[in-house]
Amino acid sequence: MFSRLREDIACILERDPAARSTWEVLTCYPGLHALQLHRLAHWCWTRGLRWTGRFVSHLARWLTGIEIHPGAVIGRRVFIDHGMGIVIGETAEIGDECTIYQGVTLGGTSLYKGVKRHPTLGRGVVVSAGAKVLGGFTVGDGARVGSNAVLLKPVPQGATAVGIPARIIEAEADAAREMASARMGFSAYGVTQGDDPVSLAMRGLIDSASSQEHQIALLWQAIERLSAGARELPLRECVPQDAHTTERFDAESLNRLVK
Repeated sequence: MFSRLREDIACILERDPAARSTWEVLTCYPGLHALQLHRLAHWCWTRGLRWTGRFVSHLARWLTGIEIHPGAVIGRRVFIDHGMGIVIGETAEIGDECTIYQGVTLGGTSLYKGVKRHPTLGRGVVVSAGAKVLGGFTVGDGARVGSNAVLLKPVPQGATAVGIPARIIEAEADAAREMASARMGFSAYGVTQGDDPVSLAMRGLIDSASSQEHQIALLWQAIERLSAGARELPLRECVPQDAHTTERFDAESLNRLVK
């Protein structure tokens, strides 16, 4: 019991820069309190004391604002940051080293008893604030779920899911990004540059529109030169040197980003 408590305190001190001392973490972190009370509730639940387990869970919810069903399975060194409004369902499983932020729901979409209704989080998963993970599927080790995402399908190992409904991002650049994140330390809220495919597509469209506007301005300059009496000059001498004739709008690459 005390070894698990020491692990929980150490992981909070490692991942939260606002944590200044062991005493502060022990007395002022509701996520830590919720986990300790859940272990008691889960112990009662697995030994047939179902009402007692539910009552301990109810007290924990009243004290911390975090609702964890006593049947849920939670691994070691799990960090619940802030925690207010978190709901974790009966058949949910949370792996070691996971991080869960405020407003997260690990919910179910089935009404049938005795089946796996809630998600399984692998090792080191980050579920950002407000995300809803709904269903009995698995989120792979090291995956990230973006803030306010609504995740309804499995996530491969190391991938990122963002949006409503959540889209899975898997790109060659992700590996380099994850290596850089690992070198820098823990990534708060699972946020890194370039996560949102819609944002990336919009940037591409803006860049393309800006480039086209520039090229149109250069073409107008060339037309004005021709109309001013420079008809005897070859056309290539009237066109500015920085006018591009090989630019191409790559719609296919932008479409792939938003799929």
